[in-house]
Amino acid sequence: MDAFALLAESKIRAAMARGEFEGLPGHGKPLPPDEFSRVAGDLRMGLRLLRNAGCVPPELEARREVARLGTLIAATGDAQERGELSRLRADAELRLRLLVERRPR
Repeated sequence: MDAFALLAESKIRAAMARGEFEGLPGHGKPLPPDEFSRVAGDLRMGLRLLRNAGCVPPELEARREVARLGTLIAATGDAQERGELSRLRADAELRLRLLVERRPR
C-alpha cells in the first residue's frame, strides 16, 4: 500500500473511532439503485467513469430521453401535445432498441 492510501486509511479509522460516521442519512440501509444498476457488472465502473467525465454512452442518453418524454406525456393535458410527445417517444424508443441491438455482446 502506498503512503497516500495508508494516510487515508488512518484518517478514516480515526473518524470512525470518534463516531463521525454515525447517524448519517441512509446509515444501515442499502444504497439506492443508480442508473447503471441494470448494466452488467464488468461494464458498470467504466460507464461511471465516462459519465463523470461528461461522456455519456448513446444507449444511456437514449434511455434518458425516453424517460424524459414519458414524464412530459404524463404531465401534459393537451391531447395534441400528448400525441406529438408520444410520436417523439416512439422514435426515441426505436433509437434505443437499435443502439441496444448493435451493442457488441
